[in-house]
Amino acid sequence: MSFAELQSALKDAMKARDTQKKEAVQTLIAAVKKAAIDSGERDNITDELTDSIILKELKIAREQVDTCPAEATEQLEEYRNKLEIIRSFAPKQMSEEELRPYIEEKFGELIASGNKGAYMKTIMADLKGKADGKLINKVISEITAK
Repeated sequence: MSFAELQSALKDAMKARDTQKKEAVQTLIAAVKKAAIDSGERDNITDELTDSIILKELKIAREQVDTCPAEATEQLEEYRNKLEIIRSFAPKQMSEEELRPYIEEKFGELIASGNKGAYMKTIMADLKGKADGKLINKVISEITAK
């Protein structure tokens, strides 16, 4: 997703007077701007940077939902709404069904070498932003257990 698309979504949320969406998108924009400044890309914010920050914020929102006590129903509902809004901006992630053949085909020889540190580093770098790290680890564990 491009940074311009995020800004456009903010304008749309403001026009629709959708406060929750506006606040969630503002959080994403602020996080992207901060990361761009930190990495020296202030004037040229890439789609990759935007996507990586959206995924990071998605993880934070997921953790908020998971750690919120069930008794705090209003806050839990607010966190769930924020999670769904952020999820709508996140890049599509590979499912386990897509991930398994991809890893077996592309990294089969590397996994067969038995050096877990080497193949985990290579696979995680290749799939960064395309699949969840926990899912990648699970699939690799199942492949190596065979």
